[in-house]
Formats: sequence, structure tokens, C-alpha cells
Amino acid sequence: MAAGDWLADFSPQCNEPPLAHAATPDRRNGHPVLDFDDSTDEAAVFTGFMPWHYGGGGITVYAVASFTSDANPAHAARLDVAIERIGDGVQNLDSDGYAAPKPLVVAVPATSGYVEVGSVTFADGAEIDHLRAGELFRIRVECDAAQSDFVGDFELLRLVVRETP
Repeated sequence: MAAGDWLADFSPQCNEPPLAHAATPDRRNGHPVLDFDDSTDEAAVFTGFMPWHYGGGGITVYAVASFTSDANPAHAARLDVAIERIGDGVQNLDSDGYAAPKPLVVAVPATSGYVEVGSVTFADGAEIDHLRAGELFRIRVECDAAQSDFVGDFELLRLVVRETP
């Protein structure tokens, strides 16, 4: 396998909601989405398995999203994305151990209902909590309402993880 390879793909149904301020499951024309409010920080958490073919080149996280009603391309949503390694004997499941979050920005499309993709790149090592091939991990996505200026709901349709090309 090579850089740029697919590593993980999370749908809204894969969300393991945090105990407080969780994104809300919803549907848009039959498409499952997670709604993030425009005025409150809300989060979603996904657990994945880093495939054996991961070569240690860092990862890029892509958010595929739409917006409930906003159609102003000058607006955007800012997500804070953090990775937590759940390797053999490295993370106690009774606590969180996420690496520092990085910002991912998704622009509002000019037409409500259209999909936009935003991405953020993480270097191998501390930025991904030293995650290695063959290990479980969690990825936390939190919409930062104070750093976002969209109106209505941000709708997450998919979160995709690839090895950085």
C-alpha cells in the first residue's frame, strides 16, 4: 500500500456520542447526518482500527458535510479534530487521552443542500497520539461555535481518514 490509501470511513451511524454536548442524529432527504448547532459546541466520537497497511506517513481527515439552511459562501464551520490511540496497554478506557486538536474548516456552499469537503492533515507521531498500524483509535470532532459563522445546522455526512499523500 502507499501514501494516500484509504484508512477509515465513518458514517453518522458510527457515532459514539459523548456524554454531554453531543451532535444530534438527523436525516436530510433520507441521508443520515449528524447536526451540529450554530451556537453551541457539540461533538461526535468515532472508534476505528488503523489498518495493517498504514505506513506511518501521517493522516488526512476529510469531513463531508452540508448546511441545513445557510447558503453564504463567506461563512464556514470550524471543527476541532483530535485523535486518541487505544493501543495495547497505552490507554486506560476509563479516561480520555486525545492528542491536541487541529482545526478543520468546511466552507458553506452557495446552495443549501450541496455538499462541501474540508480536510486537515496530521503528521505521524504526537499529532496522532503515536498511533500505529493494527491499533484501535478514536477520533473526536467538535464544532467550535465561537470560531464558526454558519447559520442553522452543520450536517456531517461522512468522516474519511486517508494516509497523507
